[in-house]
Amino acid sequence: MRGIFYLRGTAEGLVIRLATPLSFWGGVEAETGRIIDQSQTHRGALLKAKVLVMPSGRGSSSASSVLAETIRNGTGPIAIVMQRPDPIITAGAMVAHSLYGIVCPVVVCTIDGIADGQTVRIHEDGEAALIEIN
Repeated sequence: MRGIFYLRGTAEGLVIRLATPLSFWGGVEAETGRIIDQSQTHRGALLKAKVLVMPSGRGSSSASSVLAETIRNGTGPIAIVMQRPDPIITAGAMVAHSLYGIVCPVVVCTIDGIADGQTVRIHEDGEAALIEIN
């Protein structure tokens, strides 16, 4: 499937797919990458080295700083794929890239057909993001 890069990069890993949007502020522990949002069915799951797939981000502008910290700590996702663009999620990934030199690609595309536990590979195909499901 093809998508739009909001932050370019490559990644390959297991999917953690959320049915509802996630706010990193109050929803994720930066030190561990554990989802702590009470409303998430994946509460308790770790984001470390996962490709996070969700409809969009949710909430506070402070979520960008928590996302950047998870990326810096090595406890965050290695890529984020969303159905709808989210400037706060994108800003967090961009800050992590700018300050720490770590790329966590952010892609917007349909998430239909991407399931929890699948392995996906994200890479560039010209101007587009290509998401391959293995």
